[in-house]
Amino acid sequence: MSKEKVVLAYSGGLDTSVCIKWLQEEKGLDVICVLGNVGQELHGLEYKKQKALDLGVIDCHVLELKDEFADEYLTKAIAANSMYENKYPLLSALSRPLLASKLVDIAHQYDAKYVAHGCTGKGNDQVRFEASILTLDPDLEVIAPVREWDLKSRPDEVAYAHEHGVPVPEGANDNPYSIDDNLWGRAIECGVLEDPWNEPPHDVWVMTKDPEETPDTPTYVDVDFEKGVPVALDGEKMPLAALVEKLNQVAGNNGYGRLDLMENRMVGLKSRECYEVPAALTLITAHKALEDLTLERDVLHQKLYLEQTWATCVYNGQWFSPLKKALDAFMAETQKFVTGTVRLKFFKGHCTVMGRKSPCSLYDYGLATYDRDTTFDEKAAVGFIEIETLSLKTWAKMQGPTSLAAQNLS
Repeated sequence: MSKEKVVLAYSGGLDTSVCIKWLQEEKGLDVICVLGNVGQELHGLEYKKQKALDLGVIDCHVLELKDEFADEYLTKAIAANSMYENKYPLLSALSRPLLASKLVDIAHQYDAKYVAHGCTGKGNDQVRFEASILTLDPDLEVIAPVREWDLKSRPDEVAYAHEHGVPVPEGANDNPYSIDDNLWGRAIECGVLEDPWNEPPHDVWVMTKDPEETPDTPTYVDVDFEKGVPVALDGEKMPLAALVEKLNQVAGNNGYGRLDLMENRMVGLKSRECYEVPAALTLITAHKALEDLTLERDVLHQKLYLEQTWATCVYNGQWFSPLKKALDAFMAETQKFVTGTVRLKFFKGHCTVMGRKSPCSLYDYGLATYDRDTTFDEKAAVGFIEIETLSLKTWAKMQGPTSLAAQNLS
């Protein structure tokens, strides 16, 4: 009699390797692994695939997703200037729905009944994976081994691995941090970072130089956008994934892109997080500067509000929700004329907008100049102020501090 199948989101690390054996032995399932590269891997994918096969999985799919991640996910994040709680560019929340969609596709391919992930019960990713999976196919059943198994600590997990023939990397008990990374940056937590008073140690940062050790002369970069999408650096056109990789190096070498903050997780607890997001912060800074030049005032003001709604929606795992699709439609409409170039200056951990230009610019020198020779009719301001202040004047006369009504009430 054939076994039921489960498709596992597999990273190749200790947790998901233990998940393989746990699903096989505790649940009696045949396991198919899915290992997606969203820009976090340079080497070792084939080694991880072989590791899974050696543990007895039916198959291990290694998916190269970096370009799809950039073209279909990062473009939307840039359009929405996605900053969760207006603090940091969304990172893990962008890759999870892409990976979840591949899990669902492969589950259909194998006629699998279950999908599994290695997330804990305290984090956000469990919700992102499961919300995405169940939105794409409500009939699939999700298994979360880490929430179910009776392994209370890292040493317990290592002992289980040894007992069941799972390879354990040297120093598996010593890794001080929990790290998630992709093309868009790195998220670092745990270890000494769990005390919000502790300064992040130097070994937390790998993408960015210490600002004190960066060049003593500034670096200038021009970023070209077409309809809200970054398409070139210093006039050199390139795919978005390559552009992000190059900008990660340029900004990181100048010490730009480090964040240390308190974050409100979905499950209700606060978490101290460190992020390295040099290209992400750079592109959002540049994109905002170009929008300031090309978006009509009321559209820009409304977009500022909806950007936070978009970021919260995606943070909460609702990438495939109708709300997210509706917000994407709004964002896409706003990007039609966000075309132009932004000049940036990197220096000692800072990134500053030094200039912006666009063929779609709404800036009118004749209207904006303070010279007397202007196309702005200053006499029109008299009537504007009269209408604008009419409601306030009426209130002041009838209910203001010096009005007769206010005096009688006192």
